[in-house]
Amino acid sequence: MQGKFDRMTMGDGAEIAVYHVQPGGERRGGLIVVQEIFGVTEHIREVADGYAAEGYEVLAPALFDREQPGFEAGYTGPDLQRAIELARQLHPFEQSLADVQTCIDVLQPKGSVFAVGYCYGGSVAWFAATRMTGVAAASSYYGSQVPLTDEVPRIPVVAHFGRYDTGIPLEGVEALIARHPAHADIHLYDAGHGFSSDRRKDYHEASAELARERTLALFRANGG
Repeated sequence: MQGKFDRMTMGDGAEIAVYHVQPGGERRGGLIVVQEIFGVTEHIREVADGYAAEGYEVLAPALFDREQPGFEAGYTGPDLQRAIELARQLHPFEQSLADVQTCIDVLQPKGSVFAVGYCYGGSVAWFAATRMTGVAAASSYYGSQVPLTDEVPRIPVVAHFGRYDTGIPLEGVEALIARHPAHADIHLYDAGHGFSSDRRKDYHEASAELARERTLALFRANGG
């Protein structure tokens, strides 16, 4: 683990943990890494470390800290059920958006800020592109809310979906692609849900590498 957990005060006065990694080498910009429903897990921390190695100062807020401080879950059984309960019942989605905005505001005085999110965080990253201020570009990985919204991005965003994702209907993704939302580049991969995580059963290395290349290319084309 290259970074460390800091405590950060959010807009509502709550103090939550944020995994913070300084950039390796020359600083390219700031980046918010938005968690899956499983918390700021070892995998998410490794993702943050990887982007820091590319030159980004990374903040990864522990979005469920108000409901269950330090939450990190496995991908099956009771852990999965608790993660779903937190994401869908106990923790307001709008609070996640507000917390990410706070993290953006912290990094923005230093230069360009970007957002990337996975699963639950993929939806948050899309809304960072449609609603938030101070974001230069965003990358959304298999966010289930993305095909369901008609909100149009205001900044460049790339979205990644698995063709065989059983949780996000393919017809919804295809309809999103057909709508050609402004500023958005939508990609389908021959993979399932969570294909970017080597902890997940649907991990697909080739798709994960290509999606990461596209994400970094987007950031670098927009000031990072």
